[in-house]
Formats: sequence, C-alpha cells, structure tokens
Amino acid sequence: MKKIRLLWLLLIGFVLTSALKAQEDETRPKYNLPYKNTYVKEPLVTENEYRITKPKYLEPKSFAEAKQILPNPIWDGHAKEIEMYWKAWEIAVGNIRQVEEGSGFVSPYLDVAYNGNIFMWDTSFMMMFTRYGYHYFPFQHSLDNFYAKQHPDGFICREIMVDGYDCFERYDPTSTGPNLMPWAEMAYFKQYGDMERLHKVFPVLCAYYKWLKLNHTWPNGTYWSSGWGTGMDNMPRVESKYSMIYSHGHMVWLDTNLQQLFMANLLLEMGFYLERWQEIEEFEDEIKMLSAYVRENLWDEEKGFLFDQYADGRLNTTKGIGAYWSLFTDVLTKEQLDRMVGELKNPETFNRLHRVPSLSADNSKYNPKGRYWQGGVWPGTNYMVITGLDQKGYTDLAKEIAANHYKNVFEVYKETGTFWEYYAPEATEPGFMARKDFVGWTGLPPIAGFIEYILGVRSDYSEKALLWDITQLEAHGIERYPFGPEGLITLKVKKRNSADESPSVTIETNVSLEFTLQWGKGKNKKVSLQPGTHTL
Repeated sequence: MKKIRLLWLLLIGFVLTSALKAQEDETRPKYNLPYKNTYVKEPLVTENEYRITKPKYLEPKSFAEAKQILPNPIWDGHAKEIEMYWKAWEIAVGNIRQVEEGSGFVSPYLDVAYNGNIFMWDTSFMMMFTRYGYHYFPFQHSLDNFYAKQHPDGFICREIMVDGYDCFERYDPTSTGPNLMPWAEMAYFKQYGDMERLHKVFPVLCAYYKWLKLNHTWPNGTYWSSGWGTGMDNMPRVESKYSMIYSHGHMVWLDTNLQQLFMANLLLEMGFYLERWQEIEEFEDEIKMLSAYVRENLWDEEKGFLFDQYADGRLNTTKGIGAYWSLFTDVLTKEQLDRMVGELKNPETFNRLHRVPSLSADNSKYNPKGRYWQGGVWPGTNYMVITGLDQKGYTDLAKEIAANHYKNVFEVYKETGTFWEYYAPEATEPGFMARKDFVGWTGLPPIAGFIEYILGVRSDYSEKALLWDITQLEAHGIERYPFGPEGLITLKVKKRNSADESPSVTIETNVSLEFTLQWGKGKNKKVSLQPGTHTL
C-alpha cells in the first residue's frame, strides 16, 4: 500500500511539474530559449506596441473579389501581360497565412513561398509590390510579426519559424539582416501617408538600427555581416579560408554599410515627419563617418567600382549587385557614380541577356544558369537597382533594365505559366534549382515593375505628386490606382503613332494632386488637378 501511495504521489508530482513547465513555456518569450538573460535593454523597445499586441485574424476576400478592388491595368493588344499581372496577385492571395496560436505573431501575413518561415529580407521586398494591394488586404502588416518578436535590446531575427521561435541566436554571425524594413515602411508611407503607422514603427526600427550599430561593427565603426546575413548566400566574397555563407570573414561588408547609410537617412526622415529626429541625432554622425569611409577605403579607382574590404585593408575583387545600394546614398562623386553605373551597360560584366546578374560575368564563379548568387537574376535586387537608378537621375537606364527584366520574366511565364525564385542570366529560363510559383518577391516584376516602369505610373503622396511617364504606343492605363488613404485614380491614354506624339490623356481622381505627364525625349506637362475628370 505504501508503495502504491508513493507511486501515486510521484505521478501527481510529475503531472503538476509538467503542467507548470508547460505554463512557463507558454508564457516565456519565444526569444529567451534556454539561455541566460544577457540583455542590455534598449529604452526605445519599451515603446514597441507590437510586443504586447493581441493577434488578429482576418480572412482575405476571394480572388474574384480582389479583382474588383486591386489596381486594374489596361494595355491594348497585351492580354497575356495583363494575365500575368493577375496571376501574380492570384498566387499572392493564395499565400496569405494566418497566425499560429501561441506563436506570438500578431497579424496575418504573406508567406515568402520558401520553407514556411518568415524572412526579413524577402518580406521587405514583397512589401514593395503588395503596397498596391492595401485596399484589398493589409499586406504591410506582415512586417508586424517581426516587430512583435523584437528582443529587449532591439535585436530582431532575420528568419522566424511559424511557431514564433527565432531560427538563430542573436550573436550568431548569420542571425539578422539585411536592414531593409525602414525602406519598406517609407515606400508604404509615400503611397498612403499613414502617419499613425509611422509613429508606431519608428521606435522599433530605431532600436533595431542601434542594435546593429552596437553589435555588428568593427572597432572603426564599419559593419560586418555574412552570406546569409546579407541575403546573398553563396556570393564569393570572403577569403577562401572562411565559409562564404556562415562567416563574417573579418571583413568590412560593403552592402551592409551602404544599407545602414540608407536606413539612417530614412529614419532621420521619419523623425522629421514625427518631430523626433533629435532623438537620433547621432545617426547623422554615423552617416558622415560611413560615407567618408566607403568613399576613401572601399572605392577602387582603377576598376571604378566599390568592393568589400579584407582585414588587412586589401579590397576583394568581387563585383556584386550589392554595390548598387550606393545609389541610395551620397558616398560617391558624380564621376565615380557614372563609372559604377557604366558597368550596368558593360556586356562583359552586368549587361547580359537577362539583366542584371547578381555577380559580374567576368568573375570566375559566374554561372550562366545563375547558381543562386553566382550570377542569378533576382527580382528583389533588380528592383533595388531600377529604383535606385531612377532616383539618382539615370531614368532612361532604369527603364531600359526594367523593360529587359520584365520581358524575360514574361517570356518564362509564357513558357511555364508561373514565376520563379530567380532567373538565369544567359537564357530566358528559371535559375538553377529555382523554386516555382514564387510570389514571394517575384511579384515585383509583374506588379510593381509593370505599374511603375512599363505603364510608367509613379507617385509620392507625401508630396501629393503623381507622375505618368508614357512610353508605350498602344492605348493603356490603369484603374483604381491607390493614392493616399482615400485616393483612387484612373489614368487612360489613347493610341499614339510615335513616342514624340503628344498623348491624349484622361484622368479621373477623387483627390487633389500635382500631376506630371511625361513622354518622348524630355517632353512634359505639369498641372494641378482637383477631384473630377480631366482631359489633357
């Protein structure tokens, strides 16, 4: 009897202990895992509302309903291109995922179409095209799940499992990056002017920036990363004695420094809108320091290009697409930037059949099938190059590359009926072992690239400005173009016989805007429009 009672007490104790442990596991923050608490808390994290937000569950409307809400492109004689646009949206709508109970995620999100996890790099790029679909579904809130998982010191893991657990310990060289979320948020702000969201994300993004500044810099203040940390896994950058994927290689990583420069400026711009820029004044000092360092130490005058730097001060010789993050900074002189941009026209390096390969074609590791970042053409980095060129005034080249990229993606779509993770640079085909149905960031060329550089509609709601850069000769346009929280605009142009012929345009708008019409060789017309229908 005593043995039975003892066994019974042991069983009860085991059950209670298990229950308490389960309760503890349920309430313990996912990022703690089994480690000792070594956090030096960042005060800005205390403003992060997403860490205590209850999860939202929102079922998307059907794709048939989406087609009545999303922007509707028009292009006479190009039914297949219009079909491709809608196919991209259809796949994206099918990739909307709900929050898993107990994960700590706070919002339904667009899956990156990779392995079920969420990725900081992919999600930031996806927001560039999904911002056009916000009236249908709040895709931008996909980023909220990263904000909800921010650690007390500001760290955010770059890849998080569907159950809410980080994939990497925060001091792992591959744990985080690239820091592109402020870019995605500002693109959304320039489309809709959502000041409330800007207030909420500002402290989160500043805290993450400061974590990188504290934990991913060398003694001289420059930044390091890794193959995985940059998102460009197997690009040959570090010395051969290090892992090209997992190691920082004791190297100054060019793209990471350029991205931090870009993000620091964006955060200061956010701070200006919010009247909080004084809280991050030190970012201005970092901008000056990093700009000078990149210009003076990472520029190779003989080669006319920017490179990573080894520990002994030598520059590596890898010409990678990451160097073009410099288009979003002021680190180079006009002459230097002209030389860098010139490489995008060079058939020996980046001007291949499908532009722009991630690695220059004169590199010994360049692969005509792409082999991921050893020459593959990636929609995300191509979008970076195209928009960066446009912003720096190289608009004709931006449109040329956008048209080439769009054409190749379209030809593969006609052949396969779908979209791919990345594409081969030397043939009109998917990249080596690329995943299919990848929407995913490959929604960029058929949606964002199509709207912005094929149809030519680009806007900045913060300036109440809308540009229509007309390059096509057929009748075309777009309906339900989103412009601000309430604005919906319809743009239509009649068929023309030549690029220099003045376009006959009709604009329907329910909001006021500053409209610029552009066509031919430098021809343009600027007008202020009030709500109503206008013919130009």
